[in-house]
Amino acid sequence: MNKSKFFILIIILIHTSELMSQKIDLDILQGKTTRHLIGDTVLLEKETFKAFEKMRNAAMNDGIKIKIISGHRDFERQTLIWNSKFIKFTKEFKLTPDEAINEIIRFSTIPGTSRHHWGTEIDIIDEDFKNEKNPLISEKYESGGVYNKLKKWMDLNSEKFGFYLTYTNDEQRNGFEYEPWHYSYKPISKNLLEEFKKNNISKLISDLEIMGKEYLTKEFIKKYINENILGVNKELEL
Repeated sequence: MNKSKFFILIIILIHTSELMSQKIDLDILQGKTTRHLIGDTVLLEKETFKAFEKMRNAAMNDGIKIKIISGHRDFERQTLIWNSKFIKFTKEFKLTPDEAINEIIRFSTIPGTSRHHWGTEIDIIDEDFKNEKNPLISEKYESGGVYNKLKKWMDLNSEKFGFYLTYTNDEQRNGFEYEPWHYSYKPISKNLLEEFKKNNISKLISDLEIMGKEYLTKEFIKKYINENILGVNKELEL
């Protein structure tokens, strides 16, 4: 093999490696792989898992039992959630498709765009009240609620371990509703959000095969990206 052919081969291999790396990153961002995750019943990104264990142990020492009820959520699971809600809102509650979609995105994401795909997000409750029905209701985390003790501890301590509330109770924030149970591991999720923003998110959404897809107009998708995907705690963007 002469030198020119050798260098061409090297260039091809480098280019192929870059393309594979991009695809791998997108698979992680869209919840289509679990190879970067660890855990048993709840999967988390490796560094997120380690940080959570430290926080959980610290909380335990203070008499708080943090329990994750949702960590990593894959693409298929998010698609099931989306389609189930679309059917429920259009068939059971008789909403129009547009109304149903707007109701869904109060708390749930379009598949492929969920931060839970990354393995850096946790939805938590107090394990002492693990049998509470419909636990993820904001009032249960406020004064008088069963998870208020947990919330107070998190307010004081979570950021010391790198965990920040994702969807804050801030009138200036657009997009998803306030979720006092949802925390993000900033040291990893901040970089993943930046990587996700580099992709053609509009095309990723347009290419999906989900119920109500035909109602996801260009205008809707643009608004969804700006308000829902980017409408997070400002601390997670710093």
